[in-house]
Amino acid sequence: MQKLLVTGASGFLGWHVCQLANLNWEVYGTFWTNSIEIPHTKMLKVNLTDFQELQQIFSEIQPVAVIHTAAQSQPNYCQNHPEETYATNVIVSHNIAGLCADHYIPCVFTSTDLVFDGLNSPYRETDPVCPVNKYGEQKVMAELGMLERYPLTAVCRMPLMFGAATPTATSFIQPFIQTLKEGKELKLFTDEFRTPVSANTAAKGLLLALEKVQGIIHLGGKERISRYDFGRLLVEILQLPTTGLKACLQQDVKMSAPRPSDVSLDSSQAFALGYQPLSLESEVAELIGK
Repeated sequence: MQKLLVTGASGFLGWHVCQLANLNWEVYGTFWTNSIEIPHTKMLKVNLTDFQELQQIFSEIQPVAVIHTAAQSQPNYCQNHPEETYATNVIVSHNIAGLCADHYIPCVFTSTDLVFDGLNSPYRETDPVCPVNKYGEQKVMAELGMLERYPLTAVCRMPLMFGAATPTATSFIQPFIQTLKEGKELKLFTDEFRTPVSANTAAKGLLLALEKVQGIIHLGGKERISRYDFGRLLVEILQLPTTGLKACLQQDVKMSAPRPSDVSLDSSQAFALGYQPLSLESEVAELIGK
């Protein structure tokens, strides 16, 4: 089997990519702080911000393709630590695109729906970017620099993702479910809209992009939904108590990073290529085994 390098394999999305990719690839996954084992994946401790170390990994493994999921993806953390996260989110991404260009191999990059300001959804690939926080700004800089260095890069803008907990990460639904099961109050925004997908669907999209995409593609789901309505869906499917679920507005919660109100993605280009997210109800039911 051919060799695939997945950066950030210990992260939520990277872990799901490795689980799926190792069916058809010899997978090498990088981690830095969280050492984990993934079946059929060779895990490597790599400081991606050290260019010589990164170069060495490419030389030693000689991958035929790269999926770059490693990032500091917490908007509030990026807002408060802009220099540290710039190195991870921007410089590392540029360097990976450069190395993929040097070896002339496919490169897939995971960007975000937060490159948009939330005022003109649903967003197509050709719509102008206008991020409202540092994380979104860093992803825009990463996109531009990667495509400049290597125009064949597949820049995949990812939506809000949910899924099974990994050894080192949970998605937003695990704490949601735990809070509701304990009968505690869970406040969710009625005025923040996304097009979510499960991490498993997202991983399928990234592997599809590896084969078929050059340039920017959106890998959102088929349904636009608010955080609050997503919470209601969980309550319904899991038959949880509804008493703790409360509606609130973005302005009710103080956060370091500003948040756009509606970054729903138009992913019809990806759908035409064979990317097929299920309905949210089906995705959630499948996840919890219902």
